[in-house]
Amino acid sequence: MSSDGALREAVDRFVADVVPAMEAVAELADRPSDRMDHDVTVEAFNATLAVIASDGRQTDDELWGLAAAFGARLDTQLGGATPEQMRAAGVSRGKEQWLEDRPVMFDILLEGDRRRGTTHSRTYYDRMMDVAHTVASLDRFTSTAELEAIDRLRSTLVAGLNSLENQVAAAGGAEKTGPTGSEDIEEPSDENLDDVLAELNELIGLETVKHEVRLLTDLVHVQQLRASRGLPTLAITLHVVFSGNPGTGKTTVGRLLSRVYRSLDVVAKGHLIETDRSGLVAGYVGQTAARVREVFDQADGGVLLIDEAYALARGGEKDFGREAIDTLVKLIEDRRDRVIVIAAGYPDEMRTFLDSNPGLRSRFPRTVQFPDYDNDELLGIFELIGRKNHYHLDDRGRNAVLAWFDARPRGKGFGNGRLSRNLFDAAVARHASRVVGLDDPTDHDLSALTEADIPTPDEELHPEHRSIAGPE
Repeated sequence: MSSDGALREAVDRFVADVVPAMEAVAELADRPSDRMDHDVTVEAFNATLAVIASDGRQTDDELWGLAAAFGARLDTQLGGATPEQMRAAGVSRGKEQWLEDRPVMFDILLEGDRRRGTTHSRTYYDRMMDVAHTVASLDRFTSTAELEAIDRLRSTLVAGLNSLENQVAAAGGAEKTGPTGSEDIEEPSDENLDDVLAELNELIGLETVKHEVRLLTDLVHVQQLRASRGLPTLAITLHVVFSGNPGTGKTTVGRLLSRVYRSLDVVAKGHLIETDRSGLVAGYVGQTAARVREVFDQADGGVLLIDEAYALARGGEKDFGREAIDTLVKLIEDRRDRVIVIAAGYPDEMRTFLDSNPGLRSRFPRTVQFPDYDNDELLGIFELIGRKNHYHLDDRGRNAVLAWFDARPRGKGFGNGRLSRNLFDAAVARHASRVVGLDDPTDHDLSALTEADIPTPDEELHPEHRSIAGPE
């Protein structure tokens, strides 16, 4: 299928599915039903122009696609115009502003869903994202600006869907829950991409990381759309470096990224195998290469995360870590369609690791920086672990937690989420010692963490305080 026909089909699907949804809430739209087809078409037209305008390029492929999709549907001169004429007329000038606010039509559908318990806003979301991805697929080289435009559109619409879900949950007495960086995430064999991205977005903090993952997801999706039509595609290298201090969610995001790749059919299984130098380097000549191959076999069809990957480059020329790196470089190439590799570690050391072999940088072209959590985010992780274990902080306890985090030096190796988990364990131990002395403790006594349960800012945690909340 040509790119012209692809956009026309995406617009046709949008109109075919959203018109009945809008007709069902015609009284909220304050528009006659016989205008709905036109109004919905204009909605798709505005979204298409917004994505085209987002990078300022207005390529021939984009404009031919625009004319093919809307020339016959709207009373305009698009049908007979050339790309040069459309550019001269400024057909997309300023249209990126459409992305700045939540679409009114979407808000109308949200309100209709809230009143009637329908799911028309979800239909709008699904079809609108199809249109946006199809527009981005019109060019062989999808710009970062277009991917960011799609991400803004998605974020705006998802915020509306989440707001609706929260309203419905509140009305029904249910509490909306989501994943955090503090819990193990199961790896289903088949699931919806949007559901995985929703779990990613609900992690505490990590906004720049989430953004990078969403952009990469959209790039893969767009290239898959082009491939499905027999159009030229880019060779995308999906191996990535995760750079940051311990406890910043690298393993959690790696697990979610493996599920993203599975939902996009990039990998067959979508599981995550974690290893480090001890799992790759043997003690005798000839054994290291075999061990690396064995780990790759375990990760086949999924993602391999190598924690503290820089440790492979330590030691002299005769160190077996060098053999592991050489084997790693070869297997990444040989199994590029079967295993995706994430190399994780401290920022400075990871730069040294990439310089240790001429083939590494080309195989890891993308680095995602994991920032340290700020105090409020660390408090959020602490409270989330508490909710999972049926504890809660009172106001003075919350202030004490913030004060303890604020006193910790933010140097290399700062513990981040692990520090929150360890502090929670210390608080629970102190709480137990305090409550055991009460004659008849209430349910509130048994679950409330107070200022007395939190170490003072100048106190360090004892080594025995190990997290009960599971790994990062």
